[in-house]
Amino acid sequence: MTALAFYLLAALAEIAGCFAFWAWLKLGKSAWWLAPGMGSLALFAWLLTLIDTAAAGRAYAAYGGVYIGASLAWLWLVEEVRPDRWDMTGAAVALAGSAIILGGPR
Repeated sequence: MTALAFYLLAALAEIAGCFAFWAWLKLGKSAWWLAPGMGSLALFAWLLTLIDTAAAGRAYAAYGGVYIGASLAWLWLVEEVRPDRWDMTGAAVALAGSAIILGGPR
């Protein structure tokens, strides 16, 4: 698998896990939502360890841009709120930063 695939899977796992907590605390869902939420967050952490880089901080930094883009996709697809041009511009800048971090000559 490529780094991008791991990042996308990690983002999905993190957002789903965090949303489980959001649903419990903000939407009045059952505390049972926390069990799959915690499992999803553990999966997220494990997926980030699969990124092929010598430094954890670099993997985490590059992940930030992917997370922002995936969060906006979640906003649109799950919460049914369409991102505006400022959301999309911010995501593009963050993804460009991720690309620079990952693709920069070392």
